[in-house]
Amino acid sequence: MCGIVGLHLREPSLEPRLGVLLTAMLGQVVERGPDSAGVAVYGDPRLTPPGRTVVSLLGVTPAEAEAALPGAVAVAADATTVVHADGDLLAAVTQALPHATVIGSGTGMAVLKGTGNPVELASSFGLAGVTGWQGVGHTRMATESAVTPQGAHPFSVGPGQCLVHNGSFANHATIRRELRTQGVQFDSENDSEVGARFIAHQLSEGADLEKALRLLCERFDGFYTLLVSTGDSFAVVRDAIACKPALVAETDAWVAMASEYRALDVLPGIEHARIFEPEPEEVYVWRR
Repeated sequence: MCGIVGLHLREPSLEPRLGVLLTAMLGQVVERGPDSAGVAVYGDPRLTPPGRTVVSLLGVTPAEAEAALPGAVAVAADATTVVHADGDLLAAVTQALPHATVIGSGTGMAVLKGTGNPVELASSFGLAGVTGWQGVGHTRMATESAVTPQGAHPFSVGPGQCLVHNGSFANHATIRRELRTQGVQFDSENDSEVGARFIAHQLSEGADLEKALRLLCERFDGFYTLLVSTGDSFAVVRDAIACKPALVAETDAWVAMASEYRALDVLPGIEHARIFEPEPEEVYVWRR
């Protein structure tokens, strides 16, 4: 079933409350995905200091990361270790920590994942203390692959890019094979990772986010609601039948998306928001 929440802040005065608001939203969709959870946050100075490159990792402790990467600083967040440093950190991680799984990279974005109750995970992440301008979250009910941190959402496979997904892709195995022939590598058997890899590949080939999502709608079969974020964008799209729930709320201060209204009801000024259900296969994009 899975639950999606996302918050894109337009009003800078709300940025100190990003983590508190995202925590409250995530807590309203626990029943939709009780086995694991993850978030991506943009702009937190502790996790992603300005001017530093950031990599989020599974399978390595902060002490191991700092020992292997001179000059790096590592922060623990449940199963995730977030590392920041100067220079090409991703290349350094790949060489020095080949056993680690990269679950996010870029500048200004950190990805945190874990298994277990999403409310408890949010506490373990220290999510309520996070600040920033954008965040997405997901609670997972596993259907296509095992309950592991690697299988949790968001899937972040391009610089600053994240995807969270409610639904299933029927032809993910076929598209996975096609992407592999083009040199794309995968970290899990999760069907949602195929969608994330497809979008990242399209962006790397020069498509903008709206075009990448339109191409996904043309190529992927199944039922899905997707929330996709980048370093400057926040986008929503649903399949042609639109059977997976989604609501968008928009004010002058923020744009938010969630699987259920109660996750939007925790936001300040919701009583003044324009609230709507995204139309089938229509791509909605908001930019910073």
